[in-house]
Amino acid sequence: MAEERQCLNCGNELVGRIDKRFCDDQCRSTYYNRVNRDSTNTVRRINNILRKNRRILEELNPKGKAVVKKDDLLSLGFSFSYFTSIYETKTGKVYRFVYEYGYVELENHKVGLVIKEDWVS
Repeated sequence: MAEERQCLNCGNELVGRIDKRFCDDQCRSTYYNRVNRDSTNTVRRINNILRKNRRILEELNPKGKAVVKKDDLLSLGFSFSYFTSIYETKTGKVYRFVYEYGYVELENHKVGLVIKEDWVS
């Protein structure tokens, strides 16, 4: 007698191929969305922070170079912990970039903003 197989998502009886695991595409999609929810939410949260950081840098730096107060960035919700790359100059200045928009921390709680022009095409 054949063993009754059940859909991994809804528990309905499976009919058809012996290696079938889900009753339809919707159950398969729902199951994997539920299984991957934590990692997907983490990636979504980080991407949202990066997009917000980029938008803030873009708004404060319309001409390609600017100097702003660090507190101004913080008051707009900028998160200094999230960036996409780091560039260190020969003189030791460290620029952090959020995609093509970069910043370097200066003296007196100021931040220099730059844009990496050759990344924009």
